[in-house]
Amino acid sequence: MRVFPVYAPKLIVKHARIFLSGVIWVKDLGRLEFDKGRFLLPRKSLPEVKQAVIELNDLIEAQSSEAKIA
Repeated sequence: MRVFPVYAPKLIVKHARIFLSGVIWVKDLGRLEFDKGRFLLPRKSLPEVKQAVIELNDLIEAQSSEAKIA
């Protein structure tokens, strides 16, 4: 489990893309799980957490589409 003291989307996405599956903890958001390089939406969570997961997954998609083009 990696701990992020601040919400830094690019660093979090980089970690998820390298390790592909695992768990991270982000201050103010809590525990986030990822599998196959994508973040999983928790069943019960606050709107801020859902928005962060959507943002992280969008960032992962954008980076993977850039890699396919290049």
